[in-house]
Amino acid sequence: MNDTPLLLTRQQASELLGIDPKSFDKYIRSHPDFQCFMVGKQERYLRSKLLNFIESHCV
Repeated sequence: MNDTPLLLTRQQASELLGIDPKSFDKYIRSHPDFQCFMVGKQERYLRSKLLNFIESHCV
């Protein structure tokens, strides 16, 4: 079973992808097609949306 939560923080999303959080900000979070939503004042990322984004933007 997958232990990754459904909603990811910036740190969790970076760890899932195996990249530095600064790289996540620069290459993924700042991309206009990347979707997130706010929980209070904090951004959260759906694991499924993150993985779909990565698959659809592979070179």
